[in-house]
Amino acid sequence: MKPVLLLLGAVLASAPAAGAAPPDYVHEIEDWRAKREEGLRAPDGWLSVVGLHWLREGTSTIGSAEGSDIRLPPPAPPRVGALEFSRGRAVIRVAPGVTVKSKDEPITELELHSDREGKPDLLAVGPVTLYVIERGGRQALRVKDTRSPRRRRFRGLEWYPVRESYRIQARFIRYDPPKKIPIANVLNTVEAMPSPGYVTFQLGGRELRLDPVLEEPDAKELFFIFRDTTAGKDTYPAGRFLHAEMPKDGQVVLDFNKAYSPPCAFTSFATCPLPPRQNRLDVRIEAGEKKPAED
Repeated sequence: MKPVLLLLGAVLASAPAAGAAPPDYVHEIEDWRAKREEGLRAPDGWLSVVGLHWLREGTSTIGSAEGSDIRLPPPAPPRVGALEFSRGRAVIRVAPGVTVKSKDEPITELELHSDREGKPDLLAVGPVTLYVIERGGRQALRVKDTRSPRRRRFRGLEWYPVRESYRIQARFIRYDPPKKIPIANVLNTVEAMPSPGYVTFQLGGRELRLDPVLEEPDAKELFFIFRDTTAGKDTYPAGRFLHAEMPKDGQVVLDFNKAYSPPCAFTSFATCPLPPRQNRLDVRIEAGEKKPAED
């Protein structure tokens, strides 16, 4: 057999059978994808993130003026105020004559609670918003701008065609007891995240396995961080995300048509988790979201 035919046979063996998906299913996926894009385009979506400033002990100046410790984009005032950070406690003091709002009310001083225990305190300076996040025991001020260049230039997402064959019934094997999986992130820190078990499934005649984690103790979905061999070619190089409903009768539905790129695909100021070694699959999963178009 000629080498070209051998190669074609290998490609066909690794991919699910093609075929037109039922219209109702296509509509379901297209609706999900539209909501995904709507979330990115939202005024507070990932396309609006323009800064991430790690907090240091002491006082940091905030404003759009050159030389500010925490520099904001215009039209924020040159000097917005100062952030005092001490022993994990962040307090903003607003400069006289400057309007900074929290919950639509002007403030002059406020202790900022991070996202560690839920929703953080959100500050608004015109179209610019600020809030504190905590990652790996460190705190940072995340900055969003509804008028960010990337949000204005965004041309939409690209997707693989919808194929029902990539909606896969997987077998769930529970860990007893549940264990924690080390998940590295782009900050070069590692967080142990709880995993209730793993799934096994067939794709292209091969038996594959993925380990999900729980994003919160009371999570209602399984969260998969995975990478396949489309990464760096058709899809985002670091990998993709996928959510699935909790197991039912020992089964989990993996719908790779809903696989999507992490926030780091849209901003360099995100703190994305990376796929653990066991979730790096040596197959092409030609389903879901492709990597974003270049600006």
